[in-house]
Order: sequence, then structure tokens, then C-alpha cells
Amino acid sequence: MLLSKKVTTVGAAIALSAQVGASVEPRSLAAPIYGITLPDNYRHWEMVSVSYEVPFDEFRGILGNPIAMAAYRGGRLPFPDGSVLVKLAWKRVPSPEFADAFVAGAATTVQVMSKDSEKFPASGGWGFGRFIQGAPVDAAQHLTCFACHEANVKGHDFVFTRLAR
Repeated sequence: MLLSKKVTTVGAAIALSAQVGASVEPRSLAAPIYGITLPDNYRHWEMVSVSYEVPFDEFRGILGNPIAMAAYRGGRLPFPDGSVLVKLAWKRVPSPEFADAFVAGAATTVQVMSKDSEKFPASGGWGFGRFIQGAPVDAAQHLTCFACHEANVKGHDFVFTRLAR
């Protein structure tokens, strides 16, 4: 059953790739499949929350644009079109100053979710981008984005991160 679910998800992702790719204007640093680029000034956005991902041993800081932050604060789902979330990730390393602490080490990825129901209907209204040192990763890595969000957080508008209070 797991194998058939995986095959179905990959098949849907390939269909999604064809559908979304046709509707997004190509840009030099746009992510494959969805055409997402790094948003201007995203490092000045508000912090939604932080996370730690065990398999990658990474700290992650999640930022939201003003539209996403208003939805979080209002407890509104689904997120409105125009919402953008950015996840910054760093390797976890021991603190040189404090033996019992860890700090952010080398940056690994910047990941983007952008809500546009018209552009991305096959992926719950969300487009995805994953970047390393400002350059988008390959299409194979982008094919995994929506499948993971769909499998785990479909009931929360495909968004993992909750607002930290």
C-alpha cells in the first residue's frame, strides 16, 4: 500500500509539474516546477516560529510576510492568497562559549511557500521553492515538497508551522 501511495504521489507531482510549469513565467533564479523566487526583503519579515529537524540536524527559523502574519494572528485558515512563508535552515553546532548549548552553524537552505490559488490549484494553492546559496535546487527535490505537506498537514492548509506565542 505504501508503494502504491508513493507511485500515486509521484504521478501527481509529474502532472503538477506540467500544469504549473506552463503557467509560471521563467526567471533566471526561479525554482523549477513552481517558478518561485526568493522574495525581496524576506529577512526583515516577522518570526512565525522556530523548529529543529532531527534527520537533518538543523535549526530552522520560519518568517512570514504581513499577509501571512495577519492570518496567523487572526487564526484564519486557509491562508489568503498573497501569504508567503520562508524557512531559513542552519546546521546545529556546539556553542564555542557555552558547553551545554547549540547554535546555528552553516546555512543549508532557504525554503519558500507562496499562496496563489489560481497559479497553484493542484498543490492546495501553494507554490514551493527550495534554494541553496540563492540558487534553486533541482526539480526532483521540488517534487517532494507538496507530497510531504499533503500527507502531514492537509487539515492545516498544508502548513506545518504554528505561530509561537
